[in-house]
Amino acid sequence: MSSARATPRPGRSARWWWAGLAAVVAVGLVPSGAAAAATDRHAGYYYPEPASSESYALRVAPLPDANRKRRVLFVTEMTNQMLASPYPPPFAIFAKGEEAEKLIITALYRDGYDTLYRLRALLAMLTARARATPLFRELQIEDMLTFFDLLGMLGFEQVTVTDGDRLAHRILLE
Repeated sequence: MSSARATPRPGRSARWWWAGLAAVVAVGLVPSGAAAAATDRHAGYYYPEPASSESYALRVAPLPDANRKRRVLFVTEMTNQMLASPYPPPFAIFAKGEEAEKLIITALYRDGYDTLYRLRALLAMLTARARATPLFRELQIEDMLTFFDLLGMLGFEQVTVTDGDRLAHRILLE
């Protein structure tokens, strides 16, 4: 364990040191856990309070026409594709938020996506599906980007995946 200094390092101004300390303290004041649940009006209704979260650094910028309508159409198209299959869909996908900027993926069957690893496997499958889209193929990026990058291109800001019972995991798209 390294020892922390209480004074600025040589060559750095005290003002920058104090600004850095203020930033660290401010990060500690950002709501998390139960406090963040109060700001998540979807937790407890569409999914349980997320037990874990992570951030994904997007590798592409949103498309110029990324808007609410395009996100809703994306979800509608994915849902229609699943409903056209001869098998019942294993999960539901829908967009929420004032601008439909929050994607929610919910398992429709008991024990389907009941661990973080199974949730991540589902997201990996969705990456394979995203790479087969005409958009990725036309841009010749199908081997570089992920499902999260596709969502970022559409302007989604977060994804919450849940087993529909006890487990939820959130990914912030940044």
